[in-house]
Amino acid sequence: MIPYEKLPAVNAALNAACAVLLAVGYGFIRRRRIPAHRRTMKSAFAVSVVFLASYLTYHQHAGVHRYPGTGALRTVYLVILATHTVLAVVVVPLVLRTLYLGNHSRFVEHRRIARWTLPIWFYVSVTGVVVYWMLYHPAA
Repeated sequence: MIPYEKLPAVNAALNAACAVLLAVGYGFIRRRRIPAHRRTMKSAFAVSVVFLASYLTYHQHAGVHRYPGTGALRTVYLVILATHTVLAVVVVPLVLRTLYLGNHSRFVEHRRIARWTLPIWFYVSVTGVVVYWMLYHPAA
């Protein structure tokens, strides 16, 4: 069992892995490697599910960790955190719908929604790492 205090780093690693999988999956679909795209995107979803379970577990046991900085950097952190949080909520139904459409071979609709889902999901994954870094490794 991973100690609770290690979970933020695990969560950041899961977010980073998801971002890499999303980029690789996008590359696969651009090269028309559909089976590889499908596997990679399902892997990104699985990593996101594990992240969510880990994130909820951590916050259930550790509570809230406040940003220690001040000034302009705090403002930057809060803007990133706010956009990350709002889009993390928005992306859930988009991801579920996009995966559903792809799995049911409804490719016209899948492509239409994936054009929104992918950049939002990627942003949420990358900013998850940024939020972690700013929160647990603040600049001196």
